[in-house]
Amino acid sequence: QVQLVESGGGLVQAGGSLRLSCAAAARTFSSYTMGWFRQAPGKEREFVATINWSGGSTDYADSVKGRFTISRDNTKNTVYLQLNSLKPEDTAVYYCTTSRSYLPRRATDYFLWGQGTQVTVSS
Repeated sequence: QVQLVESGGGLVQAGGSLRLSCAAAARTFSSYTMGWFRQAPGKEREFVATINWSGGSTDYADSVKGRFTISRDNTKNTVYLQLNSLKPEDTAVYYCTTSRSYLPRRATDYFLWGQGTQVTVSS
C-alpha cells in the first residue's frame, strides 16, 4: 500500500513561488500516475495537475497552466509541484494522490490521498 506525505506549503505573497513535495512510501511508486488537487474553504476539491508514471506526460488545469509545473523523481519516490506567479485564489490545501489511470482529472479516478499541505497567498 502506498502512503503519501506532502510538504512545502506555507504563506507567500502574491507573485511568489513555492515548491510542494510528495513523498511516497512504496516500492511501486514508479508504476502510478500521480496527481495534485486542491481544496479551498467552502469549495469542492479541484484538479490541479497530473503526471504519468515516467514523467513524460503531464496535464494541467487551465487555471494553473503556465504557472505551475509537476515533475517526479522515481529514484526518490517523490512528486513535486512548482508553484510560480502565485495568486490569492491559489490559496487552498493541496493534496497529492495516486491513480492507475492515464492522466485522469476526476478525483474519483484516484485511489490514495495524502493529508494535504496548506498554501496561503496574501495579496
